[in-house]
Amino acid sequence: MTGSPLLSAPRHRHTLILALVAAVVASLTLTFTGSTPVQAAGTLLSQGKTATASSTENAGTPASAAVDGDAGTRWSSAAGDPQWVRIDLGATSSISQVTLNWEAAYAKAFQIQTSADGTNWTSIYSTTTGTGGNQTLNVTGSGRYVRMYATQRATQYGYSLWEFQVYGSTGTTGAGCSQTNAALHQPATSSSTENAGTPASAAVDGDTGTRWSSAPGDPQWLQVDLGSVQSLCGAQLNWESAYAKAYEIQTSANGTAWTTVHSTTTGPGATELITLSGSGRYVRVYGTQRATQYGYSLWEFQIFTTGTSGGGGEPPAGDSVLLSYNKPATASTSQDSPNCSGCSPAKAFDHDPATRWATSDTTGWVDPGWIQVDLGATAQIKQVVLQWDPAYATGYQIQTSPDGANWTSIYSTTTGKGFKETLNVNGSGRYVRMYGTARVGPYGYSLWDFDVYGTGGSPTAPPAQPPNPHNPPALVWSDEFNGAAGSTPDPSKWTVETGPGVNNELEYYTNNKNATMDGNGSLNIELRKEATPGSACPPDPLTGSTTCQYTSGRLNTSDHFNFTYGHVEARIKVSGSKGLWPAFWLLGSNFKTGTPWPNSGEIDIMEHVGKQADTVYSTLHAPAYNGGGGFGSPYTVPGLDFASDFHTYAVDWDSSHMTFTVDGKAFFTVERATLEQTKGPWVYDHPFFIILNNAIGGDFPGSPDGSTTFPQKMLVDYVRVSQ
Repeated sequence: MTGSPLLSAPRHRHTLILALVAAVVASLTLTFTGSTPVQAAGTLLSQGKTATASSTENAGTPASAAVDGDAGTRWSSAAGDPQWVRIDLGATSSISQVTLNWEAAYAKAFQIQTSADGTNWTSIYSTTTGTGGNQTLNVTGSGRYVRMYATQRATQYGYSLWEFQVYGSTGTTGAGCSQTNAALHQPATSSSTENAGTPASAAVDGDTGTRWSSAPGDPQWLQVDLGSVQSLCGAQLNWESAYAKAYEIQTSANGTAWTTVHSTTTGPGATELITLSGSGRYVRVYGTQRATQYGYSLWEFQIFTTGTSGGGGEPPAGDSVLLSYNKPATASTSQDSPNCSGCSPAKAFDHDPATRWATSDTTGWVDPGWIQVDLGATAQIKQVVLQWDPAYATGYQIQTSPDGANWTSIYSTTTGKGFKETLNVNGSGRYVRMYGTARVGPYGYSLWDFDVYGTGGSPTAPPAQPPNPHNPPALVWSDEFNGAAGSTPDPSKWTVETGPGVNNELEYYTNNKNATMDGNGSLNIELRKEATPGSACPPDPLTGSTTCQYTSGRLNTSDHFNFTYGHVEARIKVSGSKGLWPAFWLLGSNFKTGTPWPNSGEIDIMEHVGKQADTVYSTLHAPAYNGGGGFGSPYTVPGLDFASDFHTYAVDWDSSHMTFTVDGKAFFTVERATLEQTKGPWVYDHPFFIILNNAIGGDFPGSPDGSTTFPQKMLVDYVRVSQ
């Protein structure tokens, strides 16, 4: 990629909120305590929710301190029996695990209870031999309210909890996608093999060091027999360098008649995780165009079948399904301008949360404004979900029609709140429309998603949800950086980015001149101030000048490893000094194929700026919240210089949440449901790749000055991904 623009997106960071950070950093400061949490069964439901208690010892130990995610604050009760602390989860939830982090004043006898209404309680756990300390309780139950009800103290004092955490899932859960590889060790055949050492069976043996490869020629195929007809939801292709540019994934009940469930002519190679929907006993990858002059070669071919829920955007209970996916849509007007290119009505029904419909910026900023969908046949409508852009309707109706001409209102409001609105309705018709009568501001109407659920119609199934990680997850990819001193990063794992920095940064990224092993088990991404400015970078193609003063390194896994969901962590000793900006982050893989930033999505696991030695940042970027308006949080340890030692930075990411940690301390959790109702769409249900870089200057850290020292080393002990 020498001489080409940087692959990764610009990262316009925090410039609009820097003035606010200083004001709120004290309230966000976290005590540097705690240990790596136990991997929980389900999503953390309780953090930040409303908590009440039978009593409190004093004003400094309220019930809320047990659900604030800070192991340095606590709830404590008055001395007496019984006592309780209760959490309102906000909605009826399935409870699978409870963790109690007791202070010294613990309960010897207590129950965990659930309730639908906060009045009538059911016990789902009981003990008279409580041990205190950290207790992880695997339970089964449901309810909106969960409480710890203590009946016997272990000390003369009251009861005291550092943290009370409830795990599980909210809402109804249907069948989803298992993460078990149904193809593992099953019989495999192929159209051809390159030689006896690359048989078809090598692609289903679970060993990423063995592979199937075909003879050169088109078409070629690899087929696996699952042993019985199964419902399929996903596949993973781990290509060797001889990959398919064009191929299909096909299924068959008998190995003779085939149905295509996935097709592409722009295969990227490397690792592809694909969502699909179909059924069959036999599954094959059918290659029709090679990316090289050689044959086709797969390290592994994995198949996933319907199992536990993949989560994310669940439909209403019962037999309702999504009726509106990719159905014909029309609107009063639509926009196609630099501010909203191709924002047609179809974009509200494409199941892509990063695309949207908007009314015309020349004729559509008026009332009324509407968008409608043709379901293909008469349907019973039970639920409508609207994910609004900031240009939302305060007054609107949901209407149905049998013919697209005569309309009946099944929902009406004059107090629309924007963001995500889930409307339980009852109506019938072939056509459904949102009919806006009052805009929140001077602009028009705009929707990221308009989903209609019910029965009947002529539905097309949307792409299957990617499988959630295992619990506990298993390691699927890593680099331990154990090469000899001076050796460069493994080219089978990392792509080197070269060229000038973005975001007004000052560095030039070199072709591995600044990224080498240190011989002690770490990658050194070294930022240097060159003695002769311009000596380390090529001439500018337009001016012929060579002016780069600073050089550094930037690596990504885009051509080698792309993945959806998992536990992602790196142990890093960041660079320090004013003006420095080391980062460990993820970028949506669709950026490589033309999806612009921030539509691709970005997950910043760690950013550090030298002017704030005691703080690191984790931030999400998407079309509705990005740059200075990105959704994130600082993690501050007063008095600590993060550049003085190694620290472990991680994110746990699945279809319903992300939790960011430093050295095992969880400090920022993003719940999908909350994000959609307060910030905008969740755009993180597709593959991403990893980026490591060490920058200087730019919008976020500011410029270096006379106090900045060189060289600056960003040392990476390891990077690991588990699923």
